[in-house]
Amino acid sequence: MEKLTAPEEQAMQAVWKIGEAHVKLFLEQIKEPKPPYTTLASTIKNLEKKGYLSSRLVGNTYLYQPAISAAEYKKKFMNGVVQNYFANSYKELVNFFVEQKKISAEELQEIITMIEGKNNNQ
Repeated sequence: MEKLTAPEEQAMQAVWKIGEAHVKLFLEQIKEPKPPYTTLASTIKNLEKKGYLSSRLVGNTYLYQPAISAAEYKKKFMNGVVQNYFANSYKELVNFFVEQKKISAEELQEIITMIEGKNNNQ
């Protein structure tokens, strides 16, 4: 699975939010500054070629839908980030957020509680 470019990710966020639709509806979901319609249409076509979207012709309009879920992409993307930037260590990832003051001690405790809860349910 190829990593998405920023415009492709922006388009996929709109697709995941709506589900099946045509390019104009996806464009309405994108925050300002919006890309031109033709740019988004090209991005959508590229996403289809890469296997992220599928399409069907209804009348004279193509409807596009995700071929991969947001959860699947997130899993692949995060695995790649951890592998490429944090020596394949989730501990290093968490430490990065602690050092950047992006996660508090309370949030870390919540994460520990979640992990312990899942371990007890197994």
